[in-house]
Amino acid sequence: MRITVLGERGSGDRRVAVTPEAVETLVAEGHQVVVESGAGDGIGAADGAYRSAGAETAAGPDLLEGGGLVVGIDPLTSVGDRGFSSDHVVVGLLDPVWKPDRAVALAATGATGLSLDLVPRTTRAQAVDVLSSMATVAGFQAVLVAAVRLPKMFPLLITAAGTVPPVRVLVLGAGVAGLQAVATARRLGAVVEGFDIRSEALEQIRSLGGRSIEPPLGADGGAPDAVRIHEVLAPHVADSDVVIATAQIPGLRSPLLVTADMVAAMRPGSLVIDLAVERGGNCEVSRADMDVDHQGVTVLAPTDLASGSAITASRMFATNLVNLVRMLDRDGEAFVDLEDEVLAGMLVVAGGNVVHPVVREIQAQQSSPSGTRTP
Repeated sequence: MRITVLGERGSGDRRVAVTPEAVETLVAEGHQVVVESGAGDGIGAADGAYRSAGAETAAGPDLLEGGGLVVGIDPLTSVGDRGFSSDHVVVGLLDPVWKPDRAVALAATGATGLSLDLVPRTTRAQAVDVLSSMATVAGFQAVLVAAVRLPKMFPLLITAAGTVPPVRVLVLGAGVAGLQAVATARRLGAVVEGFDIRSEALEQIRSLGGRSIEPPLGADGGAPDAVRIHEVLAPHVADSDVVIATAQIPGLRSPLLVTADMVAAMRPGSLVIDLAVERGGNCEVSRADMDVDHQGVTVLAPTDLASGSAITASRMFATNLVNLVRMLDRDGEAFVDLEDEVLAGMLVVAGGNVVHPVVREIQAQQSSPSGTRTP
């Protein structure tokens, strides 16, 4: 199979979808790998390292000649003015549920598109679960950013100059990023609390040494509404030095967990880091990639945390892609087997059409004269 690796363009992303180590594996398994010149610069992987691993390097309009599999972190941005065609199978973080117009544009090229955002939540799919891999890195990086930006040290210290109390960290959402944040903050010596509406997630928080905050009951015994959640969280937010918000719902706007009034009730010098800002945010005052000072509290909403550990993130992403290539490989060609629940769940566009049912539904909502989608 011919595999073309695109570098990341215009986003400041230092990751690369395939590392030289992954190239060695792919070449050993019989694939031809072509890497865009300079694609690995962000992780210190020069073109020579890719050539030594068995890849070709190329640039310019000829990069996509020959069709085959095209991979990237965000290939729809990275392709630039070079066009996809019906000869290409495009794989990456296409974000089709939140941005269905991108899927429509890709379908118009005739290419087949598989989105790593849509990997099913099954045991077999874990081998290609890029979102979990990147969330691991983001959760770790969020705590490091907090440790640098907060004007306090994290651990309890007993010194000749007096006792330094530990920082209090509150983590909202106990998915992969949230649990990694809990574990990292505990390693740095913080007192950590975690919140999630799922009982199994609360158990995981406790298993990592954090204290869990019990969610309120809904009016009918079901999921609690936002008002009840805010009432429960308000005193915990006010008592925290750092709040790391990671709660996201696939395909929907992230839940609002921290209101402006809750931020204002925090001590001056405290810090909020909102990892969900690209889907509307968990914090009412967060703004993507901006530092917001809200009554003495700093609110950060970085969108490039995975790039903070670019080498690790790239290696994890590349391992997931190698596993996906093995699923796709059919006698040296990229074949999307619709009987395979993992591949079928990721398929967004094929044959000139948007084929993923969720993306088609959102596309229809946006194009209907009666209204637009409310994420």
